[in-house]
Amino acid sequence: MSQEHLAVNTIKALTMDAVEAAGCGHPGMPMGMADVATVLWSKYLKHDPTTPNWPDRDRFVLSAGHGSMLLYSLMHLSGYEDMTLDEIKAFRQWGARTAGHPEFGHARGIETTTGPLGQGLANGVGMALGERLMAGRFNTDDTTLINHHTWVIAGDGCLQEGVAHEAASLAGHLGLGKLIVFWDDNRITIDGSTDLSFTENVLQRFEALGWHTLSADGHNHADICRAIEDAQAEIARPSIIRCRTHIGHGAPTKQDTAKAHGAALGADEVAATKQGMDWPLEPSFHIPAAAYQVMQAHAERGKSVRLAWDATLAAAGADVTARLERELSLTPPPAAFEHVPVFETGKKLATRKASGAVLEAIAPHIPTLLGGSADLTGSNNTWFSGAGDVQRNQFDATARYVRYGVREHGMAAIMNGLSLHGGFRPYSGTFLVFSDYMRPAVRLSALMNQPVIYVFTHDSIFLGEDGPTHQPVEHAMSLRLIPNLHVLRPADANETAAAWQHALRRTSGPSALLLTRQGLPVLEGTANRDGALRGGYVVRKETTATPRAILLATGSEVPLAVTAAQTLGDDIRVVSLPCWEAFLEQDAAYRESVLPSQVSRRIAVEAGSTLGWRTFIGTNGLSLGIDRFGASAPLADLQREFGFTPEYVVNAAQQYLADS
Repeated sequence: MSQEHLAVNTIKALTMDAVEAAGCGHPGMPMGMADVATVLWSKYLKHDPTTPNWPDRDRFVLSAGHGSMLLYSLMHLSGYEDMTLDEIKAFRQWGARTAGHPEFGHARGIETTTGPLGQGLANGVGMALGERLMAGRFNTDDTTLINHHTWVIAGDGCLQEGVAHEAASLAGHLGLGKLIVFWDDNRITIDGSTDLSFTENVLQRFEALGWHTLSADGHNHADICRAIEDAQAEIARPSIIRCRTHIGHGAPTKQDTAKAHGAALGADEVAATKQGMDWPLEPSFHIPAAAYQVMQAHAERGKSVRLAWDATLAAAGADVTARLERELSLTPPPAAFEHVPVFETGKKLATRKASGAVLEAIAPHIPTLLGGSADLTGSNNTWFSGAGDVQRNQFDATARYVRYGVREHGMAAIMNGLSLHGGFRPYSGTFLVFSDYMRPAVRLSALMNQPVIYVFTHDSIFLGEDGPTHQPVEHAMSLRLIPNLHVLRPADANETAAAWQHALRRTSGPSALLLTRQGLPVLEGTANRDGALRGGYVVRKETTATPRAILLATGSEVPLAVTAAQTLGDDIRVVSLPCWEAFLEQDAAYRESVLPSQVSRRIAVEAGSTLGWRTFIGTNGLSLGIDRFGASAPLADLQREFGFTPEYVVNAAQQYLADS
């Protein structure tokens, strides 16, 4: 048996043993794709386990993340320090790096969090786009610093999910020739044969999307090599290789059945499979030395390539090295914020337009900013002067704007890939109501701590005549439910500037900016962004020793609350809470100074779901919001009918104060 085939059987055995020890898992896919993965990792993948974050490494994405033992086995055999045998033995256990699905950050060498099918493929598109853009910025006629591939293993489920189709469509349009996807064509899903629901000609679909399509026997190493080399030779189109495989390969009664997909094979089936592979039944987790040798010999070659790259970078000079380090840094230059405009009090401006003005001012000073929109650039105000379009064969340093098309879900997942690749702070825009299309990818950016920025405009029913299909009601509160996502709903142009500053300073997770279509007055006192940067502050202070009541609001309802407070009296405080998450991260003393606990009479004003406001107003507070869908009508009519006029707020507050 060759060393390569010995490594294949090692992956199969490790997978069976780990799943059996855990009592759960997905053995079928790793066993079926072990040949393809071994060929890739022992011959073609450019990586150095001693320097897992080397900028010019190939990216490997296991989009079919349920087969995580495939990745963990490859990493262990290749010599990744974080992926010890003890970690594999602790598969799916508390505190282990070997989670049920690969999680970015758990171990160096895991490039992205996968599991929700299709997301990994879409991340791979973002990584491949990142490679092209970085190459355009750093490669010269004399020096090549960026030149790597993105490899993705995807299953039938990945190709059925819509996010993969959206991302694949854009990849074909852009001609991302260094993206190579292996399709694990095992013809099995959880329900049974793919014939039950998935009978399209996948390769013809991808060919129509502008991809290079190939086929290979997924268990024939020579055929796999031939397909890989053909894919590498095609530089104008992304490639997809249909790998005909057998799920649970080698299992005598469960191969080619759904039973091999998502459950332990069982002791008898494991014993029979090992016997068929001429593998020792004991001990479990047996690894022959030759399996390490073949994988680590290739990793050692990767180390040599990395060392040569280090020398190339050094020869390029200190200026190039410093620029690369700056662009790989997540933190924007502090001086960039000196260019943030200050907006004049009393001027009326939609916060989406204020956002565009902020971008216009700071983008030239943050070269890593990479913008885009889901075919709503003019509405989202996400373009800035000098930003060239990213297009096929247009990836140079001026290409700073991606035309994502009407592909919201793909857009968000691609941005995750761009962020994970390194070198970019991606942001993009669409209407807030369409955040529903993006939610799975937004959730993953929060889970992976990726500092991508989502610009959501048309943030309430006050966009008007387009009606309830386009009027977000529950969306702000729904986004606030996602852990580690900072949701910023600024009250005016100056708070919008602070929102951008907060989002760009933040490196531990994503931010969502919720911006108005309608004009809002610039409020007195907001030019000092400190309060907004802390997530909440007093925008109108009472003149009495203690406020009689506090009005709390966000976004377009802050000016409304200020106007209502002027009628209600000098003893009414108004608090703007543009970012709940940032405010709750402040120390207790600051929070108390803004919302003194002794003042229990509190009124929340926000044109959206009231669910969640109890966090700030308590059980006895009053929440003025919208817990039904909107309607198609002009702005003024909607404000009147839904109770978002100064008169309505004053009357509701007076009744509440009289009764409390």
